[in-house]
Amino acid sequence: METVQFKTNIKCSGCIAAVTPVLNEVAGQDNWEVDLQSPDKLLVVSTDKAGKEEIQQAIEKAGYKAEAIA
Repeated sequence: METVQFKTNIKCSGCIAAVTPVLNEVAGQDNWEVDLQSPDKLLVVSTDKAGKEEIQQAIEKAGYKAEAIA
């Protein structure tokens, strides 16, 4: 299972509610988490279902920005 991190502009529970269906579909339920306390609003995804680019595209399709952290 691969773990990838993204710096996002997901900043509240409403934002999380908006991306939940998309991330559940791409990465799988309970395979991702957003740290709203982090200044970078880190999204951590652990999955073997999707790659970094696919996850980033899904977040952007939902209307949010995501920048992969190497």
